[in-house]
Amino acid sequence: MTLLLISIAPVFIILVYIYFRDKYEKEPIGLLLKGLFFGMFIIIPILIVEFLLIIPADYMTGWGNAAYVSFVVAGFTEEIFKFLAVFILIWRNKNFNEKFDGIVYAVFVSLGFAMVENILYVFEYGSGTGWARAVTSVPAHAFFGVSMGFYLGIARFYPKKRAIAIKMAIFIPILFHGIYDFLLLSENMVMLIIFFPFMIFMWWLGFRRMKQHISTSRFKDVTE
Repeated sequence: MTLLLISIAPVFIILVYIYFRDKYEKEPIGLLLKGLFFGMFIIIPILIVEFLLIIPADYMTGWGNAAYVSFVVAGFTEEIFKFLAVFILIWRNKNFNEKFDGIVYAVFVSLGFAMVENILYVFEYGSGTGWARAVTSVPAHAFFGVSMGFYLGIARFYPKKRAIAIKMAIFIPILFHGIYDFLLLSENMVMLIIFFPFMIFMWWLGFRRMKQHISTSRFKDVTE
Protein backbone atom coordinates (compact mmCIF):
# COMPACT_ATOMS: atom_id res chain seq x y z
CA MET A 1 0.00 0.00 0.00
CA THR A 2 2.84 2.37 0.86
CA LEU A 3 4.59 1.74 -2.45
CA LEU A 4 1.35 2.37 -4.34
CA LEU A 5 0.83 5.65 -2.49
CA ILE A 6 4.39 6.77 -3.23
CA SER A 7 3.80 5.89 -6.88
CA ILE A 8 0.56 7.77 -7.43
CA ALA A 9 0.68 10.65 -4.92
CA PRO A 10 3.03 12.92 -6.94
CA VAL A 11 0.91 12.35 -10.04
CA PHE A 12 -2.31 13.44 -8.36
CA ILE A 13 -0.66 16.39 -6.64
CA ILE A 14 0.37 17.77 -10.03
CA LEU A 15 -3.00 16.94 -11.60
CA VAL A 16 -4.86 18.81 -8.86
CA TYR A 17 -2.51 21.77 -9.32
CA ILE A 18 -3.12 21.83 -13.09
CA TYR A 19 -6.87 21.53 -12.60
CA PHE A 20 -7.04 24.55 -10.29
CA ARG A 21 -4.55 26.50 -12.40
CA ASP A 22 -7.24 26.42 -15.09
CA LYS A 23 -9.08 29.11 -13.16
CA TYR A 24 -11.29 30.75 -15.80
CA GLU A 25 -13.17 27.77 -17.23
CA LYS A 26 -12.73 24.35 -15.67
CA GLU A 27 -12.70 21.24 -17.87
CA PRO A 28 -15.30 18.49 -17.32
CA ILE A 29 -14.10 15.90 -14.84
CA GLY A 30 -15.31 13.04 -17.03
CA LEU A 31 -13.20 14.15 -19.97
CA LEU A 32 -10.17 14.69 -17.75
CA LEU A 33 -10.51 11.18 -16.34
CA LYS A 34 -10.84 9.90 -19.89
CA GLY A 35 -7.55 11.64 -20.70
CA LEU A 36 -5.93 10.03 -17.66
CA PHE A 37 -7.21 6.64 -18.81
CA PHE A 38 -5.92 7.23 -22.34
CA GLY A 39 -2.49 7.91 -20.85
CA MET A 40 -2.62 4.74 -18.78
CA PHE A 41 -3.74 2.64 -21.75
CA ILE A 42 -1.03 3.77 -24.17
CA ILE A 43 1.64 2.14 -22.04
CA ILE A 44 0.67 -1.15 -23.73
CA PRO A 45 1.58 -0.17 -27.32
CA ILE A 46 4.51 1.89 -26.00
CA LEU A 47 6.03 -1.15 -24.27
CA ILE A 48 5.59 -3.22 -27.43
CA VAL A 49 7.23 -0.63 -29.69
CA GLU A 50 10.02 0.05 -27.19
CA PHE A 51 10.71 -3.69 -26.94
CA LEU A 52 11.23 -3.82 -30.69
CA LEU A 53 13.22 -0.60 -30.92
CA ILE A 54 15.57 -1.55 -28.09
CA ILE A 55 17.00 -4.48 -30.08
CA PRO A 56 19.51 -2.37 -32.10
CA ALA A 57 20.76 -0.86 -28.83
CA ASP A 58 22.47 -4.17 -28.07
CA TYR A 59 24.90 -3.39 -30.87
CA MET A 60 25.69 0.13 -29.60
CA THR A 61 27.95 1.26 -26.81
CA GLY A 62 28.70 4.39 -24.85
CA TRP A 63 27.05 7.66 -25.70
CA GLY A 64 25.67 6.30 -28.96
CA ASN A 65 23.68 3.74 -27.01
CA ALA A 66 22.53 6.38 -24.51
CA ALA A 67 21.44 8.75 -27.28
CA TYR A 68 19.54 6.07 -29.21
CA VAL A 69 17.71 4.80 -26.14
CA SER A 70 16.96 8.33 -24.90
CA PHE A 71 15.79 10.03 -28.07
CA VAL A 72 14.41 7.13 -30.14
CA VAL A 73 13.32 4.31 -27.84
CA ALA A 74 11.98 6.46 -25.00
CA GLY A 75 11.53 10.02 -26.20
CA PHE A 76 10.14 9.42 -29.68
CA THR A 77 7.95 6.43 -28.82
CA GLU A 78 6.39 7.78 -25.64
CA GLU A 79 5.74 11.30 -26.88
CA ILE A 80 4.30 10.16 -30.22
CA PHE A 81 1.75 7.95 -28.48
CA LYS A 82 0.95 10.70 -25.97
CA PHE A 83 0.40 13.14 -28.82
CA LEU A 84 -1.91 10.74 -30.64
CA ALA A 85 -3.89 10.15 -27.45
CA VAL A 86 -4.28 13.88 -26.77
CA PHE A 87 -5.15 14.65 -30.38
CA ILE A 88 -7.80 11.94 -30.57
CA LEU A 89 -9.21 13.02 -27.21
CA ILE A 90 -9.66 16.75 -27.71
CA TRP A 91 -8.82 18.12 -31.15
CA ARG A 92 -12.44 18.14 -32.32
CA ASN A 93 -13.98 18.28 -28.86
CA LYS A 94 -16.10 21.33 -28.05
CA ASN A 95 -14.48 21.58 -24.62
CA PHE A 96 -11.16 22.47 -26.25
CA ASN A 97 -12.24 26.12 -26.36
CA GLU A 98 -9.15 28.01 -25.15
CA LYS A 99 -5.38 27.60 -25.49
CA PHE A 100 -4.75 26.52 -21.88
CA ASP A 101 -7.05 23.52 -22.38
CA GLY A 102 -4.35 21.97 -24.57
CA ILE A 103 -1.99 22.05 -21.61
CA VAL A 104 -4.56 20.62 -19.21
CA TYR A 105 -5.44 17.61 -21.35
CA ALA A 106 -1.86 16.94 -22.45
CA VAL A 107 -0.72 16.88 -18.82
CA PHE A 108 -3.53 14.52 -17.83
CA VAL A 109 -2.60 12.12 -20.65
CA SER A 110 1.12 12.41 -19.89
CA LEU A 111 0.64 11.76 -16.20
CA GLY A 112 -1.69 8.85 -16.86
CA PHE A 113 1.24 7.22 -18.61
CA ALA A 114 3.69 8.42 -15.95
CA MET A 115 1.55 6.94 -13.17
CA VAL A 116 1.59 3.42 -14.64
CA GLU A 117 5.29 3.71 -15.44
CA ASN A 118 5.94 4.95 -11.91
CA ILE A 119 4.05 2.04 -10.35
CA LEU A 120 6.10 -0.45 -12.39
CA TYR A 121 9.40 1.14 -11.39
CA VAL A 122 8.56 1.64 -7.71
CA PHE A 123 7.24 -1.88 -7.17
CA GLU A 124 10.37 -3.27 -8.83
CA TYR A 125 13.01 -1.04 -7.23
CA GLY A 126 11.44 0.15 -3.98
CA SER A 127 10.49 3.33 -2.16
CA GLY A 128 13.84 5.05 -2.73
CA THR A 129 13.17 5.01 -6.45
CA GLY A 130 9.67 6.30 -5.79
CA TRP A 131 10.88 9.32 -3.84
CA ALA A 132 13.51 10.11 -6.48
CA ARG A 133 11.02 9.85 -9.33
CA ALA A 134 8.52 12.00 -7.43
CA VAL A 135 10.79 15.03 -7.88
CA THR A 136 12.34 14.11 -11.24
CA SER A 137 10.50 11.77 -13.62
CA VAL A 138 6.90 12.64 -12.72
CA PRO A 139 7.39 16.44 -12.95
CA ALA A 140 9.38 15.88 -16.16
CA HIS A 141 6.48 14.04 -17.77
CA ALA A 142 4.19 16.86 -16.65
CA PHE A 143 6.53 19.35 -18.34
CA PHE A 144 6.55 17.31 -21.55
CA GLY A 145 2.76 17.51 -21.42
CA VAL A 146 2.83 21.27 -20.82
CA SER A 147 5.08 21.73 -23.85
CA MET A 148 2.88 19.54 -26.02
CA GLY A 149 -0.31 21.23 -24.89
CA PHE A 150 1.17 24.72 -25.24
CA TYR A 151 1.75 24.22 -28.95
CA LEU A 152 -1.50 22.33 -29.45
CA GLY A 153 -3.32 25.35 -28.08
CA ILE A 154 -1.56 27.58 -30.58
CA ALA A 155 -2.33 25.13 -33.39
CA ARG A 156 -6.02 24.97 -32.47
CA PHE A 157 -6.66 28.71 -32.29
CA TYR A 158 -4.17 30.16 -34.76
CA PRO A 159 -4.84 28.40 -38.09
CA LYS A 160 -2.03 30.26 -39.87
CA LYS A 161 0.45 28.82 -37.36
CA ARG A 162 -1.13 25.37 -37.28
CA ALA A 163 1.35 23.43 -39.40
CA ILE A 164 4.46 24.56 -37.49
CA ALA A 165 2.71 24.43 -34.11
CA ILE A 166 1.65 20.80 -34.63
CA LYS A 167 5.24 19.92 -35.50
CA MET A 168 6.47 21.73 -32.39
CA ALA A 169 3.87 19.93 -30.23
CA ILE A 170 5.56 16.69 -31.27
CA PHE A 171 9.20 17.75 -31.61
CA ILE A 172 9.69 19.78 -28.41
CA PRO A 173 8.50 17.06 -25.98
CA ILE A 174 10.64 14.48 -27.81
CA LEU A 175 13.65 16.81 -27.60
CA PHE A 176 13.30 17.54 -23.89
CA HIS A 177 12.43 13.92 -23.09
CA GLY A 178 15.52 12.76 -24.98
CA ILE A 179 17.78 15.26 -23.23
CA TYR A 180 16.34 14.29 -19.83
CA ASP A 181 17.02 10.59 -20.39
CA PHE A 182 20.39 11.17 -22.06
CA LEU A 183 21.73 13.15 -19.12
CA LEU A 184 20.90 10.22 -16.85
CA LEU A 185 21.85 7.33 -19.14
CA SER A 186 25.19 8.80 -20.20
CA GLU A 187 26.58 7.85 -16.77
CA ASN A 188 28.92 10.82 -17.05
CA MET A 189 29.55 13.04 -14.01
CA VAL A 190 29.39 16.26 -16.03
CA MET A 191 26.07 15.21 -17.54
CA LEU A 192 24.70 14.32 -14.11
CA ILE A 193 25.72 17.75 -12.82
CA ILE A 194 23.97 19.39 -15.79
CA PHE A 195 20.84 17.35 -15.03
CA PHE A 196 19.85 19.42 -12.00
CA PRO A 197 19.92 22.89 -13.61
CA PHE A 198 18.18 21.28 -16.60
CA MET A 199 15.35 20.18 -14.29
CA ILE A 200 15.11 23.70 -12.86
CA PHE A 201 15.02 25.12 -16.39
CA MET A 202 12.16 22.77 -17.34
CA TRP A 203 10.19 23.83 -14.26
CA TRP A 204 10.76 27.51 -15.06
CA LEU A 205 9.80 27.11 -18.71
CA GLY A 206 6.74 25.04 -17.86
CA PHE A 207 5.39 27.64 -15.43
CA ARG A 208 6.14 30.40 -17.95
CA ARG A 209 4.23 28.63 -20.71
CA MET A 210 1.25 28.02 -18.45
CA LYS A 211 1.23 31.65 -17.38
CA GLN A 212 1.35 32.79 -21.00
CA HIS A 213 -1.78 30.86 -22.01
CA ILE A 214 -3.62 31.70 -18.78
CA SER A 215 -2.95 35.42 -19.17
CA THR A 216 -4.45 35.39 -22.68
CA SER A 217 -7.50 33.27 -21.82
CA ARG A 218 -10.60 34.19 -23.79
CA PHE A 219 -12.62 33.76 -20.57
CA LYS A 220 -10.45 36.09 -18.45
CA ASP A 221 -12.50 39.25 -18.87
CA VAL A 222 -15.74 37.34 -18.46
CA THR A 223 -14.90 35.92 -15.02
CA GLU A 224 -12.95 38.82 -13.56
